[in-house]
Amino acid sequence: MRIVFFTAALAGLLFSGCSEAQTQEASAGEKQEKSGKSGKKKGKKGKGAADIANLVETGKMNGVPESSGLALTGEAGTFYTHGDEGARPILFKVDASGRTLAELEVPVQGDDWESITRDPRGNLYIGDVGNNNNNRRDLVIYRVNPQNIQQVQEIKLKYPDQQDFPPARSEQNFDCEATLWHGGNVYLFTKDRGQQQTSKVYAVPDQPGSYTARLITKLAIPGEVTDAALSPDGRRLVLLARQEMFVLEGSNFEQALKATPRQISLKGAGQTEGAVFTDNNTLYISSEQGALYKYAF
Repeated sequence: MRIVFFTAALAGLLFSGCSEAQTQEASAGEKQEKSGKSGKKKGKKGKGAADIANLVETGKMNGVPESSGLALTGEAGTFYTHGDEGARPILFKVDASGRTLAELEVPVQGDDWESITRDPRGNLYIGDVGNNNNNRRDLVIYRVNPQNIQQVQEIKLKYPDQQDFPPARSEQNFDCEATLWHGGNVYLFTKDRGQQQTSKVYAVPDQPGSYTARLITKLAIPGEVTDAALSPDGRRLVLLARQEMFVLEGSNFEQALKATPRQISLKGAGQTEGAVFTDNNTLYISSEQGALYKYAF
C-alpha cells in the first residue's frame, strides 16, 4: 500500500510540475504576445508636419501669441507677424527661426487683427477685418510704415452685398482673415462660415478713406480661408486654410483668379494662419501654435 501511495504521490508531483511549467510558459507567451502588440502600437507614427512633402519647419515663435498673419519686412530672412483677436496691437519682427527681433506697438484699438500685407514702398496694411459673427460695421485696414509707427492711416470699408448684420446662417460669408496688396489695391478674401464653399474676393484702394469694397469675383474654395499670398511675379496665388492650402496659377494675378484651385494638404502643421512668398517658389507659413514653416514649390 505504501508503494502504491508513494507512486501515486510521485505521479501527482510530476503532473503538477508539468502543469505549472506549461502555465508559466503559456503566461510568458501571452505576455510576450501582448508586449509585441503593445510595442507595435507604440511604434505606430501619426502624420505630422515632418511627413508633408516640400514642407520644412524652420523655427518656433514662442514670443508671439497665436500668429495670425505674415508679411515681409524688407530685410532678408525676417518677417512681421501679429497676434489674433484680443491680442495687444503689436507687430512682432521675427527671423526665420522664430526669434523675436523687435516689437512695434501700433497706437490703435485693435478689434480683430487677422492679416497683414506689404506694398513695395514698405507700407504695411493691417486687416482689422475679422468678423466671426458677420455683424461688424466698423471694418478697417490700418496703413502704417514701420519707420513712423505713430502715424496710422485708416482705410474703412463695407461690403456692397451685405444688407443684414448678421445675415442668415447660410449667407454668413463676410468674415475675412486674408488680404494681399497688389497694383494699388488691397484685396480681401472672405472666410465662408455659412457653407464653406466660396471665398469672395473684394478690393479697396490702398489710400486712406471710406469705401464700399468692389466685389471682384467668387472662388470655389471648399474650406475656410485664413490668409492669402501672391508670388512676386504675380503668377501664383495661395489661399491658406486650416491644415491645407489652395493654389491658383496663371500668366498674371487676374488670370490666376480665374484658375481652378489645386488643393494641397498641410495636415499635421497645426492651425495655419499666415503666409507670404519670399520668392516665386518659396512660401513661408505660420501657425497659431507658433510654428514657422517653409514650403518649396
